[in-house]
Amino acid sequence: MKTYAFQQKTLPERFFGHLRTVLTHKKYVAEGCFRLGLYRQGILHDLSKFSPAEFITSVRYYEGYRSPNAVERELFGCSRAWLHHKGRNRHHFEYWIDFSARTPDRAFGCRMPLRYVAEMVCDRRAACRAYHGKEYTQADAWNYYVRTRDRVIMHPDTRAVLEKALVIMRDEGEAAAFAWLRQLLKRTKGTDYTAEELGLSHDPLQ
Repeated sequence: MKTYAFQQKTLPERFFGHLRTVLTHKKYVAEGCFRLGLYRQGILHDLSKFSPAEFITSVRYYEGYRSPNAVERELFGCSRAWLHHKGRNRHHFEYWIDFSARTPDRAFGCRMPLRYVAEMVCDRRAACRAYHGKEYTQADAWNYYVRTRDRVIMHPDTRAVLEKALVIMRDEGEAAAFAWLRQLLKRTKGTDYTAEELGLSHDPLQ
């Protein structure tokens, strides 16, 4: 039987370890959102993580180097904490997945308002910073994303913005990525857009 890292930790270690990770993550998200003028989103980001449905489960399966949701998913086939989280936080592309018998693949991604795409970029950067610590590099958010790139269900226009921002962050640095996102938010007022209107290719490497 596989032994998990959380089984080797005491309850206080798991409790304070998870709390520290969440607060560190929120600090980095707030920093990013504030740089983009998204003050309300920066403050309210991920508050559902403090709900019993998410916090208790995350403390139980805390390991320190990956999300407790990944552990719960390995153990039980799904993560109830994640299902609770993604249904309450609009910066996750999974929140925007819908279903229809009229579409070939049944499940499809709706276009996310740009302000939530920007928050998603901040979220991914912050998660990498929180988990990687001193080993963090500006390529981490792209490297983490690209591992599942071909399997995610996301609207093509949302994908185009997300991928372009992560590629800019990887190649030109965080300051350049935030400057680009600020320009898009100002241009669209953070709401409606298409990749074509923004002059984006659906391949960020082009």
